[in-house]
Amino acid sequence: MTTFVDRVELNVAAGNGGHGCASVHREKFKPLGGPDGGNGGRGGDVILVVDQDITTLLDYHHHPHRKATNGQPGAGDNREGKNGKDLILPVPDGTVVLDNNGEVLADLVGQGTQFVAGQGGRGGLGNAALASARRKAPGFALLGEPGESRDIVLELKTVADVALVGYPSAGKSSLISVLSAAKPKIADYPFTTLVPNLGVVTAGATVYTIADVPGLIPGASQGRGLGLEFLRHVERCEVLVHVLDTATLESHRDPASDLDVIEAELAQYGGLGDRPRVVVLNKVDIPDGKDLADMIRPDLEARGYRVFEVSAVARQGLKELSYALADIVATARAAKPVQEATRIVIRPKAVDDAGFTVTKEADGLFRVRGEKPERWVRQTDFNNDEAVGYLADRLNRLGVEAALLKAGARAMDGVAIGSDEDAVVFDWEPSMSAGAEMLGRRGEDHRFEAPRPSAQRRRDRDAERDEAQGEYDDFSPF
Repeated sequence: MTTFVDRVELNVAAGNGGHGCASVHREKFKPLGGPDGGNGGRGGDVILVVDQDITTLLDYHHHPHRKATNGQPGAGDNREGKNGKDLILPVPDGTVVLDNNGEVLADLVGQGTQFVAGQGGRGGLGNAALASARRKAPGFALLGEPGESRDIVLELKTVADVALVGYPSAGKSSLISVLSAAKPKIADYPFTTLVPNLGVVTAGATVYTIADVPGLIPGASQGRGLGLEFLRHVERCEVLVHVLDTATLESHRDPASDLDVIEAELAQYGGLGDRPRVVVLNKVDIPDGKDLADMIRPDLEARGYRVFEVSAVARQGLKELSYALADIVATARAAKPVQEATRIVIRPKAVDDAGFTVTKEADGLFRVRGEKPERWVRQTDFNNDEAVGYLADRLNRLGVEAALLKAGARAMDGVAIGSDEDAVVFDWEPSMSAGAEMLGRRGEDHRFEAPRPSAQRRRDRDAERDEAQGEYDDFSPF
């Protein structure tokens, strides 16, 4: 059973952010020392990292669900929660990350290249961080945000300079075994090679990699045989080498027709038309193979191909082939533009960008979408009236209420914040702009007010006693 896997579907879930803490500092002789709730910790990210020691996606095939750790909640005495630990997932060089729709998210090439597949959730602020001159003692804290969770597809495209393509049993595995130190499976039956083999070849001062792609047959680009599964492994190569069998026992085949069939499959797959081609006529150690090679070679050279006659078994013509491929690879490398340092482009938002949108749907529901409103909703504890009022004030300051009025919203119209899956729906009241009035003087705690002088307290107590005595005298029967 093969242990090579080059395509997997992976579910990644980043860690959730820890909740903030609502706490009041207490100590001897100072029972109400102010808010001291700490912030929640950040959730861990899920990060894909290229590791040269990894050559297959087999581990993710067996374990397709990966989750980072959550952030810890904050605590009193201004203690912040511990951040979640990032989950590092090593992947082979040449891994392509796609979403469910097939859109490429990242192309990971080069040792150490990283891609954040899942962003950890932010930790919620504690009431100490929410305190201000107007809100001296918040009785609430913000909730931590959930981590990003999504399904992605990982596809491995072998990073090789030279790709050997051809019919099954054309001798590709034998050729790579004598050109490099690779030890692929070799046998005298078709489809011996079930997975791509990779070898390293040294020719003079040039070192290049060579890949043996499993045999192609007519219809490979549409999924016949193994071609569709492994054609992706030739996409990154600098040169394509057609390995043609000059000693085939099948009467309906010959090297020229084999070449035409493979070229047709490569053309249907697409994206490989600009790669230089080299033709290798293999098995010339067999008399009939040598005669056929001498017969077909002039025709192939007339078509513009560079042709080499070799025998992997007898080790004939290998040095010339190896150095010729090294020259092509070196020329291709020199022609590549020098990669510039990564530049970070900062695009500020437009002056008139409110950061949210308000749309009226067919059923009369007004939907609010935007990064800030949706994040604030996720952070709100709707069991706490003060937290709900704080959300109302934030939305009002952002301009959501004004936008709703402009869009034609009226009292008791339905308003949804967020997408259909996680939206918060409520009946809108324009008076929400005065959220503080609905909940009283939010953020002010009478326990933190300065105590009145003792003389004033005595006068207030005497006045209350006299008032009570006067009410008693009014109702006295005497």
